Amino acid sequence: MTEKPSKVSYRISDLQESERPRERLRSEGADKLGNAELLAILLRVGVPGESAVQVGERLLHEFGGLAGIHRAPFEELVAQHGIGEAKAAQIKAAIELGRRLQESPAEEHDTINNPAQAADLVKYDMQALEYEQLQVILLDTRNQVIDKVEIYRGSVNTAQVRAADVFKPAVRKNATALIVVHNHPSGDPTPSPDDVAMTRELVKAGDMIDVKVLDHIIIGRGRHVSMKERGLGFS
Repeated sequence: MTEKPSKVSYRISDLQESERPRERLRSEGADKLGNAELLAILLRVGVPGESAVQVGERLLHEFGGLAGIHRAPFEELVAQHGIGEAKAAQIKAAIELGRRLQESPAEEHDTINNPAQAADLVKYDMQALEYEQLQVILLDTRNQVIDKVEIYRGSVNTAQVRAADVFKPAVRKNATALIVVHNHPSGDPTPSPDDVAMTRELVKAGDMIDVKVLDHIIIGRGRHVSMKERGLGFS
């Protein structure tokens, strides 16, 4: 009688020590690990035929990267082979902790000196959205962050965006400058003609009430575009 092969779950401990994500994290730092390895640490064990790292790679491929896992409903993550509710909860909790760290209180943020710093303040959450959202980052005279305020969600274009709504939080909080930020759910941050027109109108409105629009940044999937750097909508 032929004995059936046992269904073995591949554990991280089965890998050579130099290849184990936990050991690599300890010796080299978390920033040296790939996304699949970080997911493997959360998953701990794989499934028959797949190590935890391979399961992580499958999840990234299935959902289109970390942003896709972030966007995915809990039930869809649970339905993936080898995941289940406990592992799905661990993954979602880890992503939420990262989001909250990114959105830590404004007083913890340094002065905004360039477009990349402004994008870093919002991109963790905005790049995962499946709808358009427009926010303003309010700044004081030293370009330190006072607050971040959501202005619109849905369709963001010249017809929808009213200058009064954009500048109202700045006036209330005595901000001297602001940075406009919105996302493109398609993942491509290339500015549209509507984006350019809206920027031009907001810059004019800001000059009239002495609240300077320092930039308009468009967030894509892992990328951003500074309208100011490209000279679009700024004279």
